[in-house]
Amino acid sequence: MADDTSGAASMHRAARREARAYRAGSDQPLVGYAVTAASYAGLVAAGTLLARRNGTREAAATVGPWDLALMGLTTHKLSRLLAKDAVTSPLRAFFTRFQGTSGPAELDEEVRDVDGRKAIGELITCPFCMAQWVATGYAFGLVFAPTLTRSAGAVFSAVAVSDWLQLAYTRLQQAQD
Repeated sequence: MADDTSGAASMHRAARREARAYRAGSDQPLVGYAVTAASYAGLVAAGTLLARRNGTREAAATVGPWDLALMGLTTHKLSRLLAKDAVTSPLRAFFTRFQGTSGPAELDEEVRDVDGRKAIGELITCPFCMAQWVATGYAFGLVFAPTLTRSAGAVFSAVAVSDWLQLAYTRLQQAQD
């Protein structure tokens, strides 16, 4: 039993040493990143097992080009909405600090580095990072509730296109001034 404990302790020390060497003095929350990645993998595994139990595992193979386009637009819009929108700031408040605005209808927030909040704060304020989670949720939505998922996707996709048209309209107005 002592050998198992000393082996685990030795591995723990080696992992901490490697983490310090990797960080090179930065404040990268490697443990938080590892927990976040493990959580993602666990959710994907659970969703996959549930799909297999329900006999819906083949549904994901039916994603066609239109579904992919809808999924891409939805992922873009929902990721930005979750990571940058003022209306969703209460969801991020525990992990961030308001700094100001960063663009049309988007906030600039600083990630808090308190009590292990940094890794989650970085995830939920980064639309590129959120996209992986959103797209995965959308994919599972296609497996478990395809009609509802496509309907929700159509709404978010329409809003994304509308946002781009609003920005283009504003630029055209500014060009005329």
